[in-house]
Amino acid sequence: MIELHNFDLNLLVAFDLLLEERNVSRAAERMFVTQSAMSHTLQRLRQQLDDPLLVKTPAGMKPTERALSLVEPVKSILRDIKRLIHAPEEFDPLHSSRRFVIAATDYMDLLVLPLLIERIATAAPGIDIHVKRTELPFPEAELEHGDLDVVLGFDTILKPATFLGKSKLFDDRMTCVVARKHSVGKRKELTLEEYVSRKHMLISRTGTRVGLIDEWLAERGLARRIALIVPHFLSAPFIVAKTDMILSLPERIANEFVGLAPLNILPVPIELPAYDLVMVWHPLREPDPAHRWLRDQITDVCRELDKSFRARQRPAKPAARALTSTKK
Repeated sequence: MIELHNFDLNLLVAFDLLLEERNVSRAAERMFVTQSAMSHTLQRLRQQLDDPLLVKTPAGMKPTERALSLVEPVKSILRDIKRLIHAPEEFDPLHSSRRFVIAATDYMDLLVLPLLIERIATAAPGIDIHVKRTELPFPEAELEHGDLDVVLGFDTILKPATFLGKSKLFDDRMTCVVARKHSVGKRKELTLEEYVSRKHMLISRTGTRVGLIDEWLAERGLARRIALIVPHFLSAPFIVAKTDMILSLPERIANEFVGLAPLNILPVPIELPAYDLVMVWHPLREPDPAHRWLRDQITDVCRELDKSFRARQRPAKPAARALTSTKK
């Protein structure tokens, strides 16, 4: 029995045409080869398959039982190969039933997911979204194996490998919120001394007491008192509104909190760089039209969010004064 590695798979194309035409000349024309070359190919097929395959009769060439039994299996193999080597079909979100898995933090859940899910529900009602928590260390293996499609989060925290696909969505900076009813809530800014001397609330899913702010303070021989740690954002604005604690968090989230509870936003008296929010994916998913569509949806939503946020931050133009004479 012949081994697969010794079989020329190109012969299957010739076999398919020969069995369709049952004529060497016509099969040669369809393969754009000479009749002599096609005759030689038929001889190789006979040797490889150990069967005459096509036999000359007064009524023309007739296939053997072995040849007839191979017609459909060969056509099926050729169809699979065509699908394999052809470019992927265009993705049709309106009729797709694809399922995407996104790893995100609470931050991204609050800011991005509501608009993203609304957008997908309209453009692709059959697509399902599964959101998982972003885990550390970075879930590189899950991206590679297809268990995750994209990871959303702060670049400085995720620290993805350089070979992974990555795009910046927008940036954010640290600020703090305080209860409007407390004395500090009526201030426009805090000194570093005031900031360190007050009680603080920390949002930490892992329960760790050390963050970027604490590292910055430690480098200067300072420390703040963290009086309360909660694992997520859900209860945070309501707790701060009823206490005298300070909650330091990204400015975009702070703006959302002010709409939920009586809070004021103050700048953090610490020199910290802006944080880039990024989307990360595996290069293996790069050419997938469906995956590219998902990345485009996330990018577009974040662009709209950023535009809206910056418009709200832009100071209003002073009203034009009436052009009246000041002369008496």
